[in-house]
Amino acid sequence: MSPNFIHTYVSVDCVVFGFDHENRLNILLVERHLDEERQIKLPGSLIFSDEDVDDAAERVLHELTGIKKMVLKQFKCFADPMRANNENDIKWMGMEYKHHIDRIITVAYLSLCKIDHKINSTKYATVDWFPIDEVPSLPFDHNKIINESLVEIRKWIELDFSIIFELLPKKFTIRQLYQLYSALSEKYIDIKNFHKKISSFNYIIPLDEIEKNVSHRAARYYKFDAKIFKKNNTKLIK
Repeated sequence: MSPNFIHTYVSVDCVVFGFDHENRLNILLVERHLDEERQIKLPGSLIFSDEDVDDAAERVLHELTGIKKMVLKQFKCFADPMRANNENDIKWMGMEYKHHIDRIITVAYLSLCKIDHKINSTKYATVDWFPIDEVPSLPFDHNKIINESLVEIRKWIELDFSIIFELLPKKFTIRQLYQLYSALSEKYIDIKNFHKKISSFNYIIPLDEIEKNVSHRAARYYKFDAKIFKKNNTKLIK
């Protein structure tokens, strides 16, 4: 065996997106403890010996949220030899896993969660949503993983526009849909043209209900019909 072959550990890290009531894109982060210091990070775990990586990601999400079934997509492997060489990261891994780990490769997953779902974590004492533009410096290469996840979710929406509705409440306004789409795609679309386009989609159903107790003009609520969408097989708004 070549002495250059690596002996390594494999983990999964999960980037969970949510869309809040202020129409901002958020990421779910957890707290790690190192001596007296507290620091936030992406949720993740080493893979058990009897697990497939997909099973490990589903376990991490269930431990994180208490939700059994969530949209989940593997999008990239991060294997830089120096990704876990920070002294604090090495120390934390030794405390967390009770083993010296000199190299760790992670498989990154992307998931979507309605932000009004109750988060019932069985593993983490502190789980919080952070607006995407307010995420601080994170351990390991977690900031890089988040940046790559944004690239991936934009590709995902290009291929399957229905994914966007996993982030919206069951009933939503066109403005909410517009703001979420704009935040994810980074494309400028005139809101009037957007509204016309949306009105032509028969899988976005207008409801006999409007907003209440709002400071602006009350807007109509809509809902997404997944069955009609699948029949149409409609892709991205052009």
